[in-house]
Amino acid sequence: MNPLHAIYWLWVVWYASWLASLFWTGRAKTRPDFRKHGPYQMATMAGIVLLFGLPSSKLPVPTFWTPTPAETWVLFGLIVCAFTFCWWARIEMGRLWSGLIALSADHRVIDTGPFALVRHPIYSGIIFAAFMTALAQGTVAGLAGAGMFWLAFWMKARLEEYFLRSELGAAAYDGYRRKVPMLVPFWPMGNRAS
Repeated sequence: MNPLHAIYWLWVVWYASWLASLFWTGRAKTRPDFRKHGPYQMATMAGIVLLFGLPSSKLPVPTFWTPTPAETWVLFGLIVCAFTFCWWARIEMGRLWSGLIALSADHRVIDTGPFALVRHPIYSGIIFAAFMTALAQGTVAGLAGAGMFWLAFWMKARLEEYFLRSELGAAAYDGYRRKVPMLVPFWPMGNRAS
Protein backbone atom coordinates (compact mmCIF):
# COMPACT_ATOMS: atom_id res chain seq x y z
CA MET A 1 0.00 0.00 0.00
CA ASN A 2 1.13 3.53 -0.77
CA PRO A 3 1.99 5.14 2.62
CA LEU A 4 0.36 8.46 1.68
CA HIS A 5 -2.88 6.62 0.86
CA ALA A 6 -2.56 4.85 4.21
CA ILE A 7 -2.40 8.27 5.89
CA TYR A 8 -5.58 9.37 4.12
CA TRP A 9 -7.33 6.15 5.18
CA LEU A 10 -6.11 6.74 8.73
CA TRP A 11 -7.89 10.11 8.71
CA VAL A 12 -11.08 8.44 7.40
CA VAL A 13 -11.01 5.74 10.09
CA TRP A 14 -10.28 8.25 12.85
CA TYR A 15 -13.04 10.60 11.70
CA ALA A 16 -15.57 7.77 11.42
CA SER A 17 -14.72 6.62 14.93
CA TRP A 18 -15.01 10.21 16.13
CA LEU A 19 -18.48 10.55 14.60
CA ALA A 20 -19.51 7.29 16.25
CA SER A 21 -18.44 8.73 19.61
CA LEU A 22 -21.16 11.38 19.28
CA PHE A 23 -23.52 8.73 20.70
CA TRP A 24 -21.43 8.74 23.89
CA THR A 25 -21.94 12.34 24.98
CA GLY A 26 -23.82 14.00 27.76
CA ARG A 27 -26.65 16.41 27.25
CA ALA A 28 -25.60 20.03 26.81
CA LYS A 29 -26.96 22.49 29.35
CA THR A 30 -25.81 25.59 27.51
CA ARG A 31 -23.78 26.57 24.43
CA PRO A 32 -22.33 29.82 23.10
CA ASP A 33 -24.37 31.62 20.45
CA PHE A 34 -24.27 29.42 17.34
CA ARG A 35 -23.05 32.33 15.19
CA LYS A 36 -19.78 32.37 17.16
CA HIS A 37 -18.92 28.93 15.76
CA GLY A 38 -18.83 30.19 12.16
CA PRO A 39 -15.28 31.59 11.94
CA TYR A 40 -13.47 28.51 13.23
CA GLN A 41 -15.74 26.20 11.22
CA MET A 42 -14.98 28.13 8.02
CA ALA A 43 -11.24 27.95 8.78
CA THR A 44 -11.57 24.20 9.39
CA MET A 45 -13.32 23.72 6.04
CA ALA A 46 -10.60 25.74 4.29
CA GLY A 47 -7.99 23.55 6.01
CA ILE A 48 -9.71 20.37 4.84
CA VAL A 49 -9.89 21.60 1.24
CA LEU A 50 -6.25 22.68 1.23
CA LEU A 51 -4.93 19.60 3.01
CA PHE A 52 -6.97 16.98 1.19
CA GLY A 53 -7.89 18.85 -1.99
CA LEU A 54 -11.14 19.12 -3.82
CA PRO A 55 -12.30 15.72 -5.09
CA SER A 56 -12.69 16.98 -8.67
CA SER A 57 -9.53 19.10 -8.71
CA LYS A 58 -7.07 18.05 -11.41
CA LEU A 59 -4.81 21.08 -10.95
CA PRO A 60 -1.12 20.38 -10.38
CA VAL A 61 0.02 21.15 -6.85
CA PRO A 62 3.54 22.55 -6.38
CA THR A 63 5.69 20.39 -4.10
CA PHE A 64 8.56 21.38 -1.80
CA TRP A 65 9.90 17.86 -1.35
CA THR A 66 9.02 14.23 -1.90
CA PRO A 67 9.49 12.09 1.20
CA THR A 68 10.67 8.52 0.76
CA PRO A 69 8.22 5.71 1.52
CA ALA A 70 10.12 4.99 4.76
CA GLU A 71 9.84 8.65 5.84
CA THR A 72 6.13 8.64 4.99
CA TRP A 73 5.58 5.51 7.09
CA VAL A 74 7.29 7.28 10.02
CA LEU A 75 4.88 10.19 9.54
CA PHE A 76 2.01 7.65 9.44
CA GLY A 77 3.19 6.35 12.84
CA LEU A 78 3.30 9.89 14.24
CA ILE A 79 -0.26 10.49 13.03
CA VAL A 80 -1.35 7.28 14.77
CA CYS A 81 0.22 8.73 17.95
CA ALA A 82 -1.63 12.03 17.43
CA PHE A 83 -5.01 10.31 17.00
CA THR A 84 -4.28 8.10 20.02
CA PHE A 85 -3.65 11.29 22.00
CA CYS A 86 -7.03 12.63 20.80
CA TRP A 87 -8.77 9.43 21.88
CA TRP A 88 -7.02 9.45 25.26
CA ALA A 89 -8.43 12.93 25.82
CA ARG A 90 -11.86 11.90 24.55
CA ILE A 91 -11.97 8.96 26.98
CA GLU A 92 -10.70 11.15 29.82
CA MET A 93 -13.57 13.61 29.18
CA GLY A 94 -16.20 10.89 29.06
CA ARG A 95 -19.71 12.27 28.74
CA LEU A 96 -18.49 15.86 29.22
CA TRP A 97 -17.23 15.89 25.62
CA SER A 98 -19.32 17.49 22.90
CA GLY A 99 -18.79 17.92 19.16
CA LEU A 100 -19.44 21.64 19.58
CA ILE A 101 -18.51 23.90 22.45
CA ALA A 102 -21.04 23.20 25.21
CA LEU A 103 -21.44 22.96 28.95
CA SER A 104 -23.08 19.88 30.45
CA ALA A 105 -24.99 19.85 33.72
CA ASP A 106 -22.08 18.40 35.73
CA HIS A 107 -19.27 20.15 33.85
CA ARG A 108 -15.93 20.71 35.57
CA VAL A 109 -12.34 21.47 34.65
CA ILE A 110 -10.51 18.27 33.76
CA ASP A 111 -6.80 18.52 34.55
CA THR A 112 -5.75 14.86 34.45
CA GLY A 113 -4.33 12.65 31.71
CA PRO A 114 -3.58 14.60 28.53
CA PHE A 115 -5.28 17.66 30.07
CA ALA A 116 -2.30 17.92 32.41
CA LEU A 117 -0.11 18.48 29.32
CA VAL A 118 -2.31 20.86 27.29
CA ARG A 119 -5.69 22.45 27.89
CA HIS A 120 -7.00 21.29 24.49
CA PRO A 121 -5.36 17.93 23.74
CA ILE A 122 -7.88 16.94 21.08
CA TYR A 123 -7.19 20.11 19.11
CA SER A 124 -3.43 19.63 19.63
CA GLY A 125 -3.61 16.08 18.29
CA ILE A 126 -5.57 17.12 15.20
CA ILE A 127 -3.20 20.03 14.47
CA PHE A 128 -0.17 17.74 14.84
CA ALA A 129 -1.76 15.12 12.55
CA ALA A 130 -2.48 17.83 9.96
CA PHE A 131 1.14 19.00 9.96
CA MET A 132 2.45 15.42 9.72
CA THR A 133 0.09 14.87 6.76
CA ALA A 134 1.36 18.06 5.13
CA LEU A 135 4.96 16.87 5.59
CA ALA A 136 4.04 13.57 3.94
CA GLN A 137 2.53 15.44 0.98
CA GLY A 138 5.33 17.98 0.68
CA THR A 139 2.98 20.48 -0.98
CA VAL A 140 2.33 24.16 -0.58
CA ALA A 141 -1.41 23.45 -0.33
CA GLY A 142 -0.86 20.84 2.39
CA LEU A 143 1.20 23.21 4.51
CA ALA A 144 -1.39 25.95 4.02
CA GLY A 145 -4.11 23.48 5.03
CA ALA A 146 -2.24 22.49 8.18
CA GLY A 147 -1.81 26.18 8.95
CA MET A 148 -5.56 26.66 8.56
CA PHE A 149 -6.16 23.74 10.97
CA TRP A 150 -3.88 25.47 13.48
CA LEU A 151 -5.78 28.77 13.05
CA ALA A 152 -9.20 27.07 13.26
CA PHE A 153 -8.45 25.15 16.43
CA TRP A 154 -6.69 28.11 18.03
CA MET A 155 -9.86 30.19 17.40
CA LYS A 156 -12.06 27.37 18.73
CA ALA A 157 -9.86 27.00 21.83
CA ARG A 158 -10.09 30.74 22.53
CA LEU A 159 -13.89 30.70 22.18
CA GLU A 160 -14.14 27.60 24.35
CA GLU A 161 -11.97 29.11 27.07
CA TYR A 162 -13.94 32.35 27.12
CA PHE A 163 -17.17 30.34 27.33
CA LEU A 164 -15.93 27.95 30.05
CA ARG A 165 -14.50 30.81 32.10
CA SER A 166 -17.80 32.68 31.97
CA GLU A 167 -19.85 29.55 32.76
CA LEU A 168 -17.62 27.89 35.37
CA GLY A 169 -16.22 31.07 36.86
CA ALA A 170 -12.76 32.60 36.82
CA ALA A 171 -11.77 30.85 40.05
CA ALA A 172 -12.40 27.43 38.52
CA TYR A 173 -10.62 28.05 35.22
CA ASP A 174 -7.86 30.64 35.70
CA GLY A 175 -5.65 28.49 37.92
CA TYR A 176 -5.70 25.75 35.29
CA ARG A 177 -4.87 28.27 32.54
CA ARG A 178 -1.86 29.49 34.51
CA LYS A 179 -0.45 25.98 34.95
CA VAL A 180 -1.09 24.28 31.59
CA PRO A 181 -0.31 25.57 28.07
CA MET A 182 -3.15 25.88 25.57
CA LEU A 183 -2.07 23.77 22.57
CA VAL A 184 1.64 22.92 22.71
CA PRO A 185 2.73 20.51 25.47
CA PHE A 186 5.56 21.77 27.68
CA TRP A 187 5.33 25.28 26.17
CA PRO A 188 6.90 27.69 28.68
CA MET A 189 4.15 29.52 30.52
CA GLY A 190 6.10 32.43 32.02
CA ASN A 191 3.80 34.81 33.87
CA ARG A 192 1.08 34.70 31.21
CA ALA A 193 -2.04 32.61 31.27
CA SER A 194 -2.08 31.99 27.51
